[in-house]
Amino acid sequence: MEKPDPLKPDVALISKIGSIIVHVDELLSTDGRNVDKLALQVLIQDSSVQRWLKDLGPLVPVKRGAVRGN
Repeated sequence: MEKPDPLKPDVALISKIGSIIVHVDELLSTDGRNVDKLALQVLIQDSSVQRWLKDLGPLVPVKRGAVRGN
């Protein structure tokens, strides 16, 4: 099976990425709520999101204190 192109995510992943953006925007607003933080934690931990970030490799900034792996 061919590895999917991380620059062409499927509809489900695009929806999750869009949700992350909306929840970040809401969390950073003056009336941001804990539900936005919780939703972000769930979305960021999602296996398809994590796989996509890993597949993007050097296109994604390295988290503070993390070491870029192969």
